[in-house]
Amino acid sequence: MRQTDREFVPAGGATQWAAHVVQGAPALITYIDAQRRFRFVNATHQQWLNADPAQMVGRTVDEVLDPWSMQRAGSCLTQALAGQASVYEGELFSGAARCYVHGNFQPDLDEDGQVRGVFTVFIDITERHALETQLRESEQRFFGAFQHASIGMALVAPGGHLLRVNDALCQMLGYSEDELLSKTIIDITHTDDLAASRLLAGELLEGKRENYQLEKRYFHRDGHTVHVQLSVSLVRTWDGSPYHVVAQIQDISQRKAYEEALFRERELAEVTLRSIGDAVITTDLQHRVTSLNPIAEAMTGWTHAEAIGKPMSEVFKLIDSRTRETLHNPLLDAIARDAIVELKDGAVLLHRNGFETPIEDSAASIHDHAGSVIGGVLVFHDVSETRALALKMAHLAQHDTLTGLPNRSLLQSRLEQVLAAAKRRNDQAALLHIDIDHFKQINDTLGHTAGDTLLRAFAAHLRNSLRNEDTVSRVGGDEFVVLLSHVDGRIGASQLCEKLMREWQASNAGKLAELTLNFSVGISVFPDDAHDAESMLRNADVAMYEVKMQGGNSYRFFTPSMSERPAARLRIEQELRKALRHGDFRLHYQPKVDAHSGAIVGAEALLRWQVDGHEVYAPDEFIPVAEETGLIVPLGEWVMREACRQAGEWHRQGRPIVVAMNVSAPQFQHPDFHAVLQASLKDAKVPPSLIELELTERMVMSAGDQSRGLMQRIKDVGVSLALDDFGTGYCSLSYLKYFPIDALKIDRTFVRDIATDADNAAITDAIIAMARGLGKTVVAEGVETHEQADHLRRAGCSLLQGYLFGSAQTAEDFGRDLLPA
Repeated sequence: MRQTDREFVPAGGATQWAAHVVQGAPALITYIDAQRRFRFVNATHQQWLNADPAQMVGRTVDEVLDPWSMQRAGSCLTQALAGQASVYEGELFSGAARCYVHGNFQPDLDEDGQVRGVFTVFIDITERHALETQLRESEQRFFGAFQHASIGMALVAPGGHLLRVNDALCQMLGYSEDELLSKTIIDITHTDDLAASRLLAGELLEGKRENYQLEKRYFHRDGHTVHVQLSVSLVRTWDGSPYHVVAQIQDISQRKAYEEALFRERELAEVTLRSIGDAVITTDLQHRVTSLNPIAEAMTGWTHAEAIGKPMSEVFKLIDSRTRETLHNPLLDAIARDAIVELKDGAVLLHRNGFETPIEDSAASIHDHAGSVIGGVLVFHDVSETRALALKMAHLAQHDTLTGLPNRSLLQSRLEQVLAAAKRRNDQAALLHIDIDHFKQINDTLGHTAGDTLLRAFAAHLRNSLRNEDTVSRVGGDEFVVLLSHVDGRIGASQLCEKLMREWQASNAGKLAELTLNFSVGISVFPDDAHDAESMLRNADVAMYEVKMQGGNSYRFFTPSMSERPAARLRIEQELRKALRHGDFRLHYQPKVDAHSGAIVGAEALLRWQVDGHEVYAPDEFIPVAEETGLIVPLGEWVMREACRQAGEWHRQGRPIVVAMNVSAPQFQHPDFHAVLQASLKDAKVPPSLIELELTERMVMSAGDQSRGLMQRIKDVGVSLALDDFGTGYCSLSYLKYFPIDALKIDRTFVRDIATDADNAAITDAIIAMARGLGKTVVAEGVETHEQADHLRRAGCSLLQGYLFGSAQTAEDFGRDLLPA
């Protein structure tokens, strides 16, 4: 075996191994006895200190070490000789060998616990100490710059907690340092800015970006908003994990105030230009068009969006009415001479589509704040008698003849302009697609003249409720589109919808022949939901259809998932028609119990679509489709006949209970509803007192006196009426006395938290007390706990319904398990 392949084994075995390790270890190792004499000194002393270990053995520590070293480490040796281990870290050994060390002094005790010596081990940490010193100096420089920076600075933990803040940030937000460090970034961020802030912070922590900049708002300690420019960078640990975030925060509140003031001035200028009777075109120094007002659009044939950036000579073409030669544009002279220039007589403007308009105009230069020319403005107007006719023709081509509103063509043009302007201003716009609910029934029952009257009244309502800069368009028979050129996101759009609905219901125009008329609204918001005109129109239409599917008389914002639903609705409609033919529907029954005795006194019939005992679609999936397609009428008739048949069967078995069923709005408003009810009662041979119809607040209120008349006819037959989901709609308490209602059903949303939410409990108690005062039966649905039931009993509730007393079951199970003979 070669020498290089043999394992090194010191002579003498384990003992020699120990001696070899101690002598060769990269540390100074000694043993000092109780008389402070060196008894062992390893060979490393020779390498590090150039000191012969043999000459050190037998001598005292004071004889070997210099006074400078003894002054620093001597107390540690004394402490160890006293029986207590000690550690020294610092400079040691004088002369050229001076270094920074870490030393351990360990007492050596005999069997009686007496100190007989001390083991010492010194490790050279000079390089580490130098690095630590550099790090501390670097940290001091960083935190000095951090603390005294003129802008706000913060160190933030990955979870959002503030680790360190400087004086500038404390002054900016009005907090002391301790107050600010007790908060998180979320605590001081404006609610509307949280989503954007969280998104960017998440991308930062996930490694998708190393830094980001963001304008956002913080809350000052006194509550006012501070606009800031935020610059954020991520600091990572040695293994790449997020360590903390360094944030630079600059107060830009004054700049934002200036921007807002400038924005208002520009808006005022734009409104003024849109409102004046003259046409106005502006250009830059290169004679490129920078703006057109609506009159200029009409007279040139160019829309604002199309003309921007085009040469003035292409948009504004002049000829001499006598010679037919091209005329020099006065705007070029106005810019070149920095003066006001009038147009010569006989000038004719060529419209983009070819027709001509005699005009008068003047041109002037535009200056910046320093007085330098930065562009020009041209103001002109039509001086011909044919102008009115031309404008009327343009109006007729772009407006609805019945209502006078812009048609789809003009809406498309304005929508493109609004989106372009919103994009430039980093602003938001919204599109509302509005459809009058059940308008076909109005035409069918009251005639087209009444329908036209309603459409004109509704158009006037929309115009009067909107700003001048917004556009109202009629795009179909009973469909309207409202274009909001500037809106405060979804909040602003929803507030406008609620205003439109509230004021329409309050107006006389909202009622026609004792019918209360409602409408459905679908909303798409730029740029959240779409980035172009076509997508805005499509998405608003999809959202409006969703409202229709949910019963109408409401509004909804577009969501991406809605785009997937039309195909699903068509599939459900096709299968629904087959199911009606094949008889795939069943009724399940959920018990209603007396609140005090617990006896079952009634049941609610609930519709299920099942094949071979398995549910095909849930009710909230197929019922909206049935209502939208009109299939709810035959489906509702089947429910009524089946519920009456089952109630009659239980009655003949000697177990009479009241069976309640829900009635949809289209079914209730159908001309044959009352006749179908009477036929169902007669065929089933069931006493009318055992049948109860549950109506919604919205359904009762929507038709006003017509509803009241029908309800009274139902009461005359002997069938009872209940108002379902009471408290969630908009039914005035005074209407409870006006309509012939027998029972109120308290919605499950109030019942759910009645035992834990004092406000819910107070509302529910008030409803029960008010209903009992009017002589109405009160039914609470959604009762699931004994605490809820006990509270409702104490409050005076008459009947309880919910999973606590049984879920919906088949008629067979209900009769066998819940109604024993």
